[in-house]
Amino acid sequence: MRRSQRTEALYALLFLAPFLIHLGVFFVFAFVRTLGFSFTDKTLIGQSYQVVGLANFVQLFQDPRFIAALTHSISFMLVVTTLQTFLALSMAAILNQRLKGITFFRTVYYIPSVLSSAAVTVIAIWFFQKTGFLNTFIGWVGSVAPVLLAFLAIFALAQALQVGWERMRGLPVALTDPALAAISLAVGLALTWTLVALGVVGPREARPPEFTWLTNSDRFLGIPIPLWSIIMLNTFTTIPTLMLIFLAGLQDIPKSIYEAAAIDGASPLQQFFSVTVPMLRPVTFLVITLSLIGTLQMFDQVALMGDAAPLDSVIVLAYYVFNNVFSGEGRVGLASAAAIVLALLTFAIVLLQRALGISEKAH
Repeated sequence: MRRSQRTEALYALLFLAPFLIHLGVFFVFAFVRTLGFSFTDKTLIGQSYQVVGLANFVQLFQDPRFIAALTHSISFMLVVTTLQTFLALSMAAILNQRLKGITFFRTVYYIPSVLSSAAVTVIAIWFFQKTGFLNTFIGWVGSVAPVLLAFLAIFALAQALQVGWERMRGLPVALTDPALAAISLAVGLALTWTLVALGVVGPREARPPEFTWLTNSDRFLGIPIPLWSIIMLNTFTTIPTLMLIFLAGLQDIPKSIYEAAAIDGASPLQQFFSVTVPMLRPVTFLVITLSLIGTLQMFDQVALMGDAAPLDSVIVLAYYVFNNVFSGEGRVGLASAAAIVLALLTFAIVLLQRALGISEKAH
């Protein structure tokens, strides 16, 4: 190497040194040390320990709590990744439109991602309480349901009559025509107000459901109800970040492709599935990969729930590792084995997604 190349390489190493040291200490060294502990009976209360081979791994799969944590982690990963990807792409497609004030809405929709996880979780604990906001809101919707249903029925009937009349006159009017919808809205509001004033329909007494989200022992689709609460919370807080990634990908798609599709007669929905989705495959691959890794390693929201929800209803693999180290005698060997299983599961899921999932190349 010439002197200039050596100098350039030296400067590059100096700039990379903080990252390489961090990677070596907190990832490589930590992984190797954890791998070594997984084959021992090390605990926090004793200095000496012995090599026990695969005993920790055998004990893991005999532990009902580990099986529950493994099941919860996989279920959490599948549900949250699906919801996050679909909702983030939908929101990005909406915010990519050239609408007045769209910058404001982009900022508002990103707020959940910049909020403190601890603060959001504390609010969520109140949100899911028996007398919290969610049950109160459900009770309010139930009380005004007759009025809402009457309005929707009148609106739909008015819209259908107007569209039918215009089509009888030979005009190619769409069912969602905005001008007709504005008239239907006015008619719906006026007639609904009249029905309420005459006492034909009216709101009922608000009766919030006495449903317990955090202490419920029931299951829905095989997932405990308390874990569904964390699924909703995690989806709400992580969608904005993934939405920004999709939004960047959408803005990188050439407008000429959409113009060509429109000339060929493709509707906006056809353009979305035939142009947007195929062109976003590399971005979708990145989003799904990040979501898979993040959901499998989810820890903070379960830990912050504390005693608000039964541990066996919300425990996941990352919290199982933490709980085994910092409770009781501190079973470091068993926790290390669980951490290795979590790492191997994450690696296997990402490889499987890469082999069978969405391609990294746009089509």
